[in-house]
Amino acid sequence: MPDVLGMYKKASAIPVVGNRVFDFAFAQMAPYFWSVRPRFKVIEPNHAEVVIPKRRGVQNHIGTVHAIALCNGLEAAMGALAEATIPRDKRWIPKGMEVSYTAKATSDITCHADTDPAQWTGDDPDLPVRVKGVRDDGTVVIEGVIRLWVTPKSAK
Repeated sequence: MPDVLGMYKKASAIPVVGNRVFDFAFAQMAPYFWSVRPRFKVIEPNHAEVVIPKRRGVQNHIGTVHAIALCNGLEAAMGALAEATIPRDKRWIPKGMEVSYTAKATSDITCHADTDPAQWTGDDPDLPVRVKGVRDDGTVVIEGVIRLWVTPKSAK
């Protein structure tokens, strides 16, 4: 996996265009992310924020952002956080997601992913990442946990 945090910092130094190039490049690592047209706002160790624009391509039959689009946004935020945070001698893979839909997603949604630094230093391979999606008015529309399996990289 490329240095996501380094790429984000370099791209962010070029206003507007750099961010859009990064958004597209990140989505190409896992092409299904492009379905939600992620706009990365923050990537740093233990925290990431991604905006999912409310547009026709992610709406459900009642005109709100579809639940699975919300989950894709949460997973994109979690993936960026994991890449920016994980120690170089470890690797990660998602192993599960538990979410609750708490309100209608009637605007763009900002997806947040958060961990604590100590979570990455222990021996327990089960690492829960706290995730939530927030409407423009501050209302949480989805929240939960994405569980990662974090293990040492194998010797090559």
